[in-house]
Amino acid sequence: MEEILEQKKERVILVGVALGDSQEAEESLEELKELAETAGAEVAGSIIQAREQIHSGTYVGKGKIEEIRDLLFETEADGIVCDDELSPAQLANLSQTLDIKVMDRTLVILDIFAKRAQTKEGKIQVELAQLRYRATKLTGKGVSLSRLGGGIGTRGPGEKKLEMDRRLIRTRISHLKTELAGVIKHREVQRKQRQKNHTPVVCIVGYTNAGKSTLLNHFTDAGVLEEDQLFATLDPTTKSVELNSGQTVLMTDTVGFIRKLPHHLVDAFKSTLEEAKYSDIILHVVDCSNPFMEQQMEAVYETLGQLGIKDTPVITAFNKIDRTGKNSLLKDVRADETVKISAKEGTGISDLLRVIEDVLKKQKIYLEKKYGYDEAGKIQAIRTHGQLLKEEYREDGIYVEAYIPKEILGMV
Repeated sequence: MEEILEQKKERVILVGVALGDSQEAEESLEELKELAETAGAEVAGSIIQAREQIHSGTYVGKGKIEEIRDLLFETEADGIVCDDELSPAQLANLSQTLDIKVMDRTLVILDIFAKRAQTKEGKIQVELAQLRYRATKLTGKGVSLSRLGGGIGTRGPGEKKLEMDRRLIRTRISHLKTELAGVIKHREVQRKQRQKNHTPVVCIVGYTNAGKSTLLNHFTDAGVLEEDQLFATLDPTTKSVELNSGQTVLMTDTVGFIRKLPHHLVDAFKSTLEEAKYSDIILHVVDCSNPFMEQQMEAVYETLGQLGIKDTPVITAFNKIDRTGKNSLLKDVRADETVKISAKEGTGISDLLRVIEDVLKKQKIYLEKKYGYDEAGKIQAIRTHGQLLKEEYREDGIYVEAYIPKEILGMV
């Protein structure tokens, strides 16, 4: 009989600092708990210290370190996870003082990303972010990466790569950048082709686990992974969707955003996140059943700002109304339009499609023209790229009223 040994889950203590608002710190730690569990850990306990500022040497004060030590002993935990990215000094001091594995929020997120990446681009981006993160943690001459410890479990670059020194890390980063440049070039070719075809692009953004993939799957047979977990989907998916008027749009599902999104990830995933920058509409999916909805919306707008996205129209889709009820008061003052939906049950989807059409219409030119019967191809182009309002067959030709993108005006 074959014996199957299950790997023991790492038990961790979560550590946070409340700078003023204790509720915000509690919310952030609750999210860190979900992140740690998604990465494969078991949360054995948590500690929050109220401080005016984060301790530059040890993240929390001496007294709190003793509390952490006691809790580690009581719970027999394997390590701690701090709710902010630690400096090299904080990481080294905490590791030395507690003699235990020390991780931070960034490392846990990188762990999840390493687990989720499926495409070549995703894997390159994750490794690039991991190496940049680890490179910042190297202090002093001759300190090897193996001294830093990994994340939760054994994912990521692996022990071999963890032994690399600064020079080797720089070489690997340079190599990955070259590889990524090739992938980005291919993405740009695809983007230019879409622009040439004048197909509008709707980019779905939102906080992680807001229901973006469920929505895309509702519109298409994309088959994007749907899980009630943080960062269930990492690699972007683009699918064609037909609106009520017959016009085709491309919908792209992007990586989920999160509070305190590590800048290493924003930099590494810039090419993926920039899909939003070149879209015609930002479709912001919000989990309106989440008690921290406002903070999550703020985090999304913050990240969009980091990417330089300011003037693109935003439609906010308040998702999961099956949990809150249709009459709940929901608003987003920064959005151009808002709509209430349940991607899971299909409620409000027709309203959402109508709103997308209305927003696209504002970006178009009104056309009133008569075509000869030999110009049916032009009418088909209007039908594909614009919104055909009226098509009337007369003796002397076909009379058309439509909204069309200004880019195709000369073609039709």
